[in-house]
Amino acid sequence: MDAKDWDERYAATELVWSAEPNRFVAELVSPLTPGTAIDIAAGEGRNAIWLAQQGWTVTATDYSAVGVERMRARAEAVLGADAGRLTALVADATVAAPGGPAAYDLVLFSYLQLPRAEWRLALRNGVEAVRPGGHVLIVVHAARNLTEGWGGPSSREVLYDPDEVVDAVEGLPVAVEHAGIRVRPVETEDGPREALDTVVMLRRV
Repeated sequence: MDAKDWDERYAATELVWSAEPNRFVAELVSPLTPGTAIDIAAGEGRNAIWLAQQGWTVTATDYSAVGVERMRARAEAVLGADAGRLTALVADATVAAPGGPAAYDLVLFSYLQLPRAEWRLALRNGVEAVRPGGHVLIVVHAARNLTEGWGGPSSREVLYDPDEVVDAVEGLPVAVEHAGIRVRPVETEDGPREALDTVVMLRRV
């Protein structure tokens, strides 16, 4: 999907994604000391808004202008006087992050499902954007989800198992703190289902 497709999708409904943060983002970020964060491909801002609520100063980017406007409006409504903690910008995930190199304590990729070349470029830019000692958190639909899980993209080209994420950052200045498949319960009209996500936490060295 290109930016126009996402604009149309966001414009067609009040809220495409859950208003709650991703469960793995909340689990792995909660122990960290709040600082500066960037949420890349942030959509309507569910994770970015949660980060701001935890005391982080957040930059959130998405290439859908409609998604970014939705995020700004939700931040105003949810954060109130603290809305200034979140800056929402229209930007492509495959270009260098706003703020320049080593600008952030945390870089978040939550369900950025791109083809291999673009995805690797986004990861490299993300690692460049985090300062030494900071973290890069990656949550994506796993390739195993195609055969063992539920929902998510149907194209293997945009799905990544943990070993593929680790391979993609080989040679970059990061240490792998966590890499695994996690089960995410999903409520559907046909009852509960289980999706399989790849969750990887990197620390910049």
